[in-house]
Amino acid sequence: MSKALSLDLRNRVLSAVCGGMSHRAAASRFGVSAASVSRWRALAREQGDARPKALGGDRRSGRIEAQRDVILGLLEERRDITIEELRAALGDRGLAFSYGSIQRFLVRHAITRKKRPATRRSRIARTC
Repeated sequence: MSKALSLDLRNRVLSAVCGGMSHRAAASRFGVSAASVSRWRALAREQGDARPKALGGDRRSGRIEAQRDVILGLLEERRDITIEELRAALGDRGLAFSYGSIQRFLVRHAITRKKRPATRRSRIARTC
C-alpha cells in the first residue's frame, strides 16, 4: 500500500502556491502532480491544514456487525448451515452480504464452518 506524502512537503507546496506560484508550476518544482496540489489546497480550506487522512483499515464491517444477533441466531437454529445458505437466509430478511463478508465475520467471531465426518473414538490416539 502506498504512503501519504509528508506534511512538510505538503506545507512547502502550499506555501509556494500562496506565494503566487501556479498549481502546475509548484507541482513540477516539488515533483508531485497538479491534482495533488489541488486536493491539498481543498483539504487546507476545509480542515485548516493539509494533513492526510488515515490510510487502509476496515471501513465496512460495521454494517455486518450491526446484524450480529440475526446472524448468530441463524447459526444457533441450524448449526450445520453453509455460508451460501446463511447468505440466502439473510437475503430473505432483506440483508445482502457477500460470501467474503460473512466469512470474515465468522473468522472475527471464531466460528468455524468445517464439517468433520463422524468417526469412532480412538482408545490409543487423540482424534482431532
